[in-house]
Amino acid sequence: MTEREKMLAGLPYDCADAQLLARWHRAKDLVRDYNRTDSADAQEKEKILQELLGGKGKNLWITPPFFVDYGDNIYFGNNCEVNMNCTFLDDNEIRIGDNALIAPNVQIYTAFHPTRAAERLGSPKADGTFEFCITQTAPVTIGDHVWIGGGAIILPGVTIGNNVVIGAGSVVTKDIPDNTVAYGNPCRVVRENR
Repeated sequence: MTEREKMLAGLPYDCADAQLLARWHRAKDLVRDYNRTDSADAQEKEKILQELLGGKGKNLWITPPFFVDYGDNIYFGNNCEVNMNCTFLDDNEIRIGDNALIAPNVQIYTAFHPTRAAERLGSPKADGTFEFCITQTAPVTIGDHVWIGGGAIILPGVTIGNNVVIGAGSVVTKDIPDNTVAYGNPCRVVRENR
């Protein structure tokens, strides 16, 4: 099993793997180019997104700056908008449905580390330094017709249902069911949204 296969399976994997690092650096270069592209140059932005993302539907609008880990684990449906300064740590898949609105400064994380330092860092090398942290992942799924408010943080393994609004500044630690409005830290359903 390759380190990428382990990563996508949610198993502990080696972030320093040469193939993963090559993909990571490629994504960083593509994102750099995207973020520097002239705002009105829709053709160049489209070209970069086609190369960067795992898949996308029609009418995707991403306002720079935008940040990713690998990019190719991110999938968008149709008619999605991502506002400025969003960070998607796509060490596992991030799937976003149709007609999604993602406000500025939203962070979506799929990677996590053991909470115990000894498990997270492993044994020090002879010179006292550590290798990369032990990492695992869990995918994030966001349904259709979802609005994620500004500054929200979505943690690994979360599924957000269809027709959901996540309030600004929320920290989403658990699944949110269809047809709801949810907010807070931790994010909780506060009412139905029909």
